[in-house]
Amino acid sequence: MSPRVAGAPTDGRLPLVLVLGGRRSGKSRWAEDWIRSTGLAPVYVATAEAKDDEMRARIARHRERRGGDWRLVEAPVELARAVREASDAGSAVLVDCLTLWLTNLLLAERDVDEATAELRAELTARRGPVALVSNEVGSGIMPMNALARRFADAAGTLHQRLAADANEVVLVTAGLAQRLKDGKVSS
Repeated sequence: MSPRVAGAPTDGRLPLVLVLGGRRSGKSRWAEDWIRSTGLAPVYVATAEAKDDEMRARIARHRERRGGDWRLVEAPVELARAVREASDAGSAVLVDCLTLWLTNLLLAERDVDEATAELRAELTARRGPVALVSNEVGSGIMPMNALARRFADAAGTLHQRLAADANEVVLVTAGLAQRLKDGKVSS
């Protein structure tokens, strides 16, 4: 299934899409295509930090695939601020990825609920389309350690909150997208 934007959702709100999937599922590529389909200036809000060679290579592959027409905003922790500063009527913002942001919050011992509330407030006030990319981690086995369980629980809660706010929710598996929420207003 290809991305579709074609203007605002049927309920009149600005587009907000949550794109979920596993590692290497194709979720980032799908979200990039969705952003391009808006016809607006693309902005990439990156939450990753290049702390090792593998992550540097991963970031380089993403940059190469996107091309040079994307404006880059790096926001490993201050995501709400980045969304506020990047969102305008002439831009479409892609946040990649929420689970890295969540990891950064947990490692910095930041209040996840407070940061999530701040992000949701900025998404409500956004002035252009936004796509949020995140890893779906809740389908696996129960993690063995407390931090991993805390992360998985926090990711599930974050996804539920943002899915409630989003016009559209897409699950990407093996490069194939399935709409879980389609943005249509039911009568």
